Amino acid sequence: MKIAIRMDDITPDMDWGKFSRFKALLDAHHITPLIGVVPRNKDEKLSLNPARDDFWDYVKSLRDRGWVIAMHGYKHRYTTKDPGLFPIGGKSEFAGLSFEKQDEMIRKAKRILRTNGIETDIFMAPSHSFDKNTLVALKKNGFNRITDGFGTEPYRAYDFVFYPIAVKRSDSLKDTRDGIVTFVYHTNTMEDKDFDKLKDLLASGKVVSYSEFFRREATERGTAGIARQYALAKAKYMAVQLRKLKG
Repeated sequence: MKIAIRMDDITPDMDWGKFSRFKALLDAHHITPLIGVVPRNKDEKLSLNPARDDFWDYVKSLRDRGWVIAMHGYKHRYTTKDPGLFPIGGKSEFAGLSFEKQDEMIRKAKRILRTNGIETDIFMAPSHSFDKNTLVALKKNGFNRITDGFGTEPYRAYDFVFYPIAVKRSDSLKDTRDGIVTFVYHTNTMEDKDFDKLKDLLASGKVVSYSEFFRREATERGTAGIARQYALAKAKYMAVQLRKLKG
């Protein structure tokens, strides 16, 4: 199993020290990831450093080096507790809102990226939460690809191509099939032990650049496959909540 890297919560005011540390490890192995850029960050938990004045120019320089850009929501401000169609989180910026409201948010978010020289048709939902209104609004605004779902290859569903994330990292690392899956990272909250694990992962030779996904044919996923994914995502969410209760 090949591993692609996804980095969430890319903002002008993120923890730049940790981001740079992560980037240096990727650069040493010539790996380019997918990064989720928040168009207008209003999430105080993501605001950790003074905002970088050259942020958009820097993001464009990463893109020009092969980094793949996704639009990571709009403001990254959670508005509902609706888990949406992929329920591994218990909150959402989008799911549960009207189509009109979601269309407005997605349109404004895309305009910010475009104004700053970034074009993308890849969407990354905060807390992995989106619903059918989100999908209709995304399609209306020119999005065709989503980084989410479970699986070992890109798949088609709801008239989108999905690029799946790992259900369990340890299982993906032991999997010997010829597939590809995404490991999700939030550099703002990483500790030394997390960087050590990343070093080991990169040294394993299993990691490929995210663009490897785009060279693979997407398979069709029908109603039964979507239902199984929903159940698995819900079970994963419940397991995480149980571990939190146990401390």
